[in-house]
Amino acid sequence: MEEQNVNFVPCVRWVKRGVANTNPSKVQLSKDELIQIIKDTKEKLNVNDVEQNEDAAMEGEPSGTDEFNLDKYDEDDEKGTANALGIASLAELPAEDQTDNFSESDDSEKEDDIIKNTDNLILVGHVEGDASILEVYVYNEEEESLYVHHDILLPSFPLCLEWLDYEPNMPKGNYCAIGSMSPIIEVWDIDIINSIEPSFKLGQKANQKKNRQHIGHTDAILALAWNKTFDHVIASGSVDNTVLLWDMEHQTPTTTINAFTDKVQCLEWHKLEAQTLLAGGCDCTARVFDCRTPDNHQTWNIDGEAERLIWNPLQPFMFIAGTSKGLVQAFDCRKGLLWSVQAHSKEVTGLALSGQCGGLMVTASPDETLKTWDFNEDTTPKLVNEKEFKIGNIHCLELCPDSPFVITAGGDKKSNNFVVYDLQNIDVVKHTFESRPLVQLVTENSEENTNNT
Repeated sequence: MEEQNVNFVPCVRWVKRGVANTNPSKVQLSKDELIQIIKDTKEKLNVNDVEQNEDAAMEGEPSGTDEFNLDKYDEDDEKGTANALGIASLAELPAEDQTDNFSESDDSEKEDDIIKNTDNLILVGHVEGDASILEVYVYNEEEESLYVHHDILLPSFPLCLEWLDYEPNMPKGNYCAIGSMSPIIEVWDIDIINSIEPSFKLGQKANQKKNRQHIGHTDAILALAWNKTFDHVIASGSVDNTVLLWDMEHQTPTTTINAFTDKVQCLEWHKLEAQTLLAGGCDCTARVFDCRTPDNHQTWNIDGEAERLIWNPLQPFMFIAGTSKGLVQAFDCRKGLLWSVQAHSKEVTGLALSGQCGGLMVTASPDETLKTWDFNEDTTPKLVNEKEFKIGNIHCLELCPDSPFVITAGGDKKSNNFVVYDLQNIDVVKHTFESRPLVQLVTENSEENTNNT
């Protein structure tokens, strides 16, 4: 019963203002279409059960499973999705009862469905009991409003999220790539309400009977990073110790990086050099790759596993690492280690640098604290404020791309595990940073011109 009480937020991601569709589309199916989906799903489930039993017998699998049941996560994607959506149980209903579970009532336009140009979206991975959910929040700073606009039921436990505007052979859109306990990356269109399947997937599991080859990772996805310049490229890091660079146009990995000796859980593309990728792993290293020649790369040892890695958006040679030992360490790609500070008593699960307000750094940890720092390249950061938001162990943290002092964080307190907060409400933070001029990053204005390079 305790497992059913699990309720926490493992990952969050902001979406910039103005990229979402003002009037998101709604999937509306008739009763006949829904019933046909149920029938088709029931047939697939029956076929999949037979195939899985045959595969298990051929491979001599034991009856037990691993801790997270990873071996079964993507035996066939349709079965996982069906179970998550509850279709599997509906498929068992007698035909005459299936129509009673749906309504053809026309859900008229509601004011809350409209997304304004002054709205930010927040993508929130949420785990509640057995359910894995992607919640799409609307946040409006001017109106001080925050609410869930719509959500998507996921077939697997979400571990990381990445926003992108790319889908093959489609105009620019509003998408969320999801890394999960499954080795398959799903990309969902978040401008569609009531969607029951992703727009596309990256990776597939081998199936001998169907003569289907393995593509992509072999284990859970811990990190995703979309390349805004080469917009058909996304990088993924996995429990299988590899980094893959995907060509989303063809939905195949073009480059495999095998430099790490342990899980890869941090990825970020450089803001100005589109071919440069920062990556970190549980082997206590941070590495910078020129993805044109990834075998030649720079490596730095860090004090603990790399929990978070981020480029300094205002100093192109500088990146900062948050480690499993609670340290925050800054590196210059030309000089090496710049400074190191014991930021938390537990691992650093949240790390954000402002691209608009120079020197603003925010960190968070399962020690339940969120800290605001004032830093520069040469000296150890100064602690400005420490605050507890009463959301339990903090698992994730992000700064809003449009409002330099607004943060969102996710925790594991069942009654309150998600927060959006303006750090300027803290007097000492406001007084420390209010006189600093805000910077508008060149890369934010030039994305439209550099895509498809």
